[in-house]
Amino acid sequence: MKAVDLDYAQAPRPAVVFGCLMPAPWLGALAGLLLAIGPVDGLPDRFAPLALAAVHALALGMLLPVMVGALFQMMPVVARVSVSGSRFASPFIALYGATVACGLAVGFLGLGPQGFRWAAVAALFLALVAGLLLAAGRRVERVDATTRTLAGIGVPLLVTVAAGMALAGMLGGMWTLPLHKILPLHVAWGLGGWLAALVSGVSAKVLPMFWQARRLHRRVAGALPWLHWLPLAVFSVALAVNPSGFWAVGALLVWLALVVVLATSMLIAVLRARRRHDQHWLLWIVAIASMLLAAILTFLILLWPGDMPAATAWWIGVLAMVGGGVLPITAMLGKIVPFLVWLHLRRLLPLRARVPVMQEIISPARQRRQAGLMLAAYGALLALPVAPGPMARVGGVLFALACAWLGMQLLGAMRCMLAMRRQGGLPPRLPDTSIE
Repeated sequence: MKAVDLDYAQAPRPAVVFGCLMPAPWLGALAGLLLAIGPVDGLPDRFAPLALAAVHALALGMLLPVMVGALFQMMPVVARVSVSGSRFASPFIALYGATVACGLAVGFLGLGPQGFRWAAVAALFLALVAGLLLAAGRRVERVDATTRTLAGIGVPLLVTVAAGMALAGMLGGMWTLPLHKILPLHVAWGLGGWLAALVSGVSAKVLPMFWQARRLHRRVAGALPWLHWLPLAVFSVALAVNPSGFWAVGALLVWLALVVVLATSMLIAVLRARRRHDQHWLLWIVAIASMLLAAILTFLILLWPGDMPAATAWWIGVLAMVGGGVLPITAMLGKIVPFLVWLHLRRLLPLRARVPVMQEIISPARQRRQAGLMLAAYGALLALPVAPGPMARVGGVLFALACAWLGMQLLGAMRCMLAMRRQGGLPPRLPDTSIE
């Protein structure tokens, strides 16, 4: 398989990427606070108003901006293809994601159907972003798992956003659509086609590079991202024809079985990584194990829907969104942001100027403590069905603190970069980003 060299000379301006990344942890903190202070009636049911509001706040406020910002960086560096319009769209992605999430929260929490209508209209901007990624992907040379993922990732985002807009408009009384067809499409492509496909596709390059893990088996890597997208495409067609028929359920079962194979392969690779002492190595172990467990539980629910505990859907959601989404994103931000700061300073300052190493930009010890706090929040969220009221408060507060701490670390990295630029390479007194 042909390898792709990284071309950092093609990297976009830091503002393009940081415009997406910097607000995301703070919006994640708001999602945690929403869970902590919101009405817990109906929890842990996945259709409880607070559960729906919090999951969309997390997906749109934290996960979406980071994932799109990473794509704005990876398209030019990995695939040598710039995303047209990214410079102008970047400052507004987190804003519009938060706007849509706010409208949905207003609607889900019973404050008025106008929130759904507001969200449906604001989501048009997110559909535009998906279109920019789709247009850039058409110019990507597909030579490995990562570039194939980059080439097509605009499609699942567009499907997810379009289905979400359809649902929001329906809940807001703007039109009538078959809920039993649109909702599964939105969930399947959001969690599988967008989140799981992007995390696994990027991991194929990131894990060997940052954690010195073995590359995925060539057959597993060669199946990405179609391992996700082909079964989901069959599921989508079958859903439109006969939602309760054999082909719809069968396609999901095939996809879940393939995800189990993929996650197992990734888990073995990370367990054997050379940099097991790294502060974020444990986050990847838990993240991949979460992806594996979420796939197994969903597989069992489809086979024996009446035999699983009532809280299983809640566990699957937390395993997928927090375990499979927030944890790897936290780990990647801890590596990518210091590296981008270092790269920008190295290119900007004279060769004789001293540029701080990545470990000076964000302290590994503080990253390790922040990762520990995030894992504690994750554990509390998984334990929510035991005592929904108290654990929603505890889990929400811990998650908000962990996200805020991550946000402080990113701000510290930005302050370091700006100080170095002003001083022309004289090392500044690095900011303290601890929360002691």
